[in-house]
Amino acid sequence: MRVCVLGVGHVGLVSAACFAELGHDVIGLDDDAHKIASLQSGVVPFYEPELPELVARHISTGNITFTGSAAEGIAGAEVVFICVGTPRKDDGAPNLSHVQAAAASVASHATDSTVVVEKSTVPVRTGERIRQALSLQGQARGSGFVHHVVSNPEFLREGSAVRDTLYPDRVVVGADSDRGHAVMRELYEPLLARHDCPYVATDVRTAELIKHASNAFLATKISFINAIARICELAGADVHIVADAMGHDARIGRAFLNAGLGYGGSCFPKDVEAFVHIAAELGYDFGMLRETQRINIQAKAWPLQQLRRLVWNLADKEIAVLGVAFKPGTDDVRDAPALDVIDDLIAEGAAVRLHDPVALDHVRDRFPQATFCDKAEDALRGAHAVVVCTEWDEYRAISPTRLAELLTYPVVVDARRAWDPSALEDAGLTVAAVGQPQVPAPGL
Repeated sequence: MRVCVLGVGHVGLVSAACFAELGHDVIGLDDDAHKIASLQSGVVPFYEPELPELVARHISTGNITFTGSAAEGIAGAEVVFICVGTPRKDDGAPNLSHVQAAAASVASHATDSTVVVEKSTVPVRTGERIRQALSLQGQARGSGFVHHVVSNPEFLREGSAVRDTLYPDRVVVGADSDRGHAVMRELYEPLLARHDCPYVATDVRTAELIKHASNAFLATKISFINAIARICELAGADVHIVADAMGHDARIGRAFLNAGLGYGGSCFPKDVEAFVHIAAELGYDFGMLRETQRINIQAKAWPLQQLRRLVWNLADKEIAVLGVAFKPGTDDVRDAPALDVIDDLIAEGAAVRLHDPVALDHVRDRFPQATFCDKAEDALRGAHAVVVCTEWDEYRAISPTRLAELLTYPVVVDARRAWDPSALEDAGLTVAAVGQPQVPAPGL
């Protein structure tokens, strides 16, 4: 099938490359000329494992091409995926202006009736608005095409996005026409032939809600275990063991029960806030999600609270921060909890040293007063404390003994359970580990 992916950011580019892998003829369309030029030369403009190889392979086979021309991208496409950004407005509602513009562009350049698929995360009933935008622009153009609107939410995780797309837990397709369902089933048939997973066929509104409900639940699960972590710290218990025991219950599961700095990235913070707003517009006060947000804010304040307790005054202290990406396996720093931690440290007058394997370039402009270190050991050497904000494997590989050798003060604030707290203590380090019994400050 000829597929156009409108918007080649993280979701769009991964989707485009994976549809090419399934044998479809894919064209990626974006109005960012620099991004298109980069992709045409085979360079992926962000970090995502396996994606550069996939893109390069299908550029060479001709299964995927890239263009900045809407006419070139949309003309002749049987399916057009809308994968544009839906940033937050000041009131928390998603800004859907890019979605509307994308729909208008489809109606302006389509050369036949097309299946138009919302892949971006959008509020329930957005499909109806897309249908309206297609109709209005079609009337203005004078075309008689009847476009079919479909919701096909993505559930990929940054850092494993290619595998999540090619081997999904489920495929969700919402359509309100037989034509929409038939085309999408044909599109996904190569995937379903090699990977047995549920194919959920429903209506557009239900599919839209499935995406927001899924992300809101996962965010709530993270906030729940972070609330349990605070209780464990006060009670002298171990949240890691609590989570393991909970996870053995098949009704609960272990995933997303890792206490830490809370959730971040491009999806959970925005989608939770949007869902609260959407529910309010529909007449429902989603108090549970507002509490999820509150706990998440508290989680990001935890490292500063521990540093004040263990180091006392932070002014002019050298503090190493390991990790700025919102999670391992990605260079995405959007709503990364580390950013709040760094802001807090700078506000306290600390001299901040930053390390991350792949994400430093994305925060250089934001933190001009920080020291950027090419190696983790450079950040640690002579520091008065270290805060772990992203649990990269290379940090786990640093031994407690080596940590003790590098640090000026023996203070470790481990917000991501990168190390075994007992091993740190055995090496003579004072450790504040999330969800662990609080240790007294040195000398007290």
